[in-house]
Amino acid sequence: MAKKTPASLPPVKGFSLTPTISVRSLVGQMRGAGLQATQVGQAAEVIGEMQKEKAVIFLTFTTNLITSGLRETIAELVRRKKIHCIITAIGSIEEDVMKTLTRFEQGSFDADDWQLHAEGRNRVGNIIIPNEAYVKLEKVLQPFFAKEYDKQKKIGRLLAPHEIIRDLGLSLSDEHSFVYWAAKNNIPIFCPAPTDGAFGLQLYFFKQKHPQFGIDSAGDLKPLGQMVLDADKTGGIILGGGVAKHHAIGANILREGFDYAVYVSTGTPYDGSLSGARVNEAVSWGKVSPKAKIVHVEADASIVFPLLACGMLE
Repeated sequence: MAKKTPASLPPVKGFSLTPTISVRSLVGQMRGAGLQATQVGQAAEVIGEMQKEKAVIFLTFTTNLITSGLRETIAELVRRKKIHCIITAIGSIEEDVMKTLTRFEQGSFDADDWQLHAEGRNRVGNIIIPNEAYVKLEKVLQPFFAKEYDKQKKIGRLLAPHEIIRDLGLSLSDEHSFVYWAAKNNIPIFCPAPTDGAFGLQLYFFKQKHPQFGIDSAGDLKPLGQMVLDADKTGGIILGGGVAKHHAIGANILREGFDYAVYVSTGTPYDGSLSGARVNEAVSWGKVSPKAKIVHVEADASIVFPLLACGMLE
């Protein structure tokens, strides 16, 4: 049912800018500006309430955000313990590690992809990842898998994705890495699809010689579910869509839905995809509480999330 329009509505307000305006003040003024600026301002308010009410905050994001400069933004939030749980694709993990080994480059959305392929360079939007990064990743993951296999044999069971990712984080020393800080601060990173991507390909290579090595994909379910059930309140900050988004909202069915939910997405809801689904659709499933404070921001997270993150840090 559509919301009824109140008899009296607040006026649209313009920005009052100064050369030294703070990010917090700018985002606060967005609340009254209309269009998606209002949504950003509302999102900041909801996240602020999550923090004030000491909700357990679940951050989910797609791999392309780690490809971009948001990697360091997320790492800072994890370093300062502003979030309590991460759910993401395995591509986020592998690219975080790859960035500890080599640099990604700025390219163009209009690049000649046939030429890039011939040069051994891979394009994600306007970001270039050289093949060299994957070569270096292999040199890290193969000995890492060997250590994890030894651990698997020692404890007599397969390791869950969050356990393997934590061990990987403990092996890193790059303070720009969110995987490093999550391991250091004991913040779990859950990954519902650990055999995807280059990580999965390297796992395939390792299993040719060690077929008994594996990952307990279901091993994340109990600790994730326990976090949901033990929380007085839960808040979701959902950047983009994919399996990470659904894993978070699906787990919150256990408590009749998130108490707070902020979505930032450019996806469309009209094809029925989960990635494009608006936050109110999740209410129908019990994944977000009917009483929840919710906001959907129609925008590129690489633009919006640094603004929201600044508010979380303040």
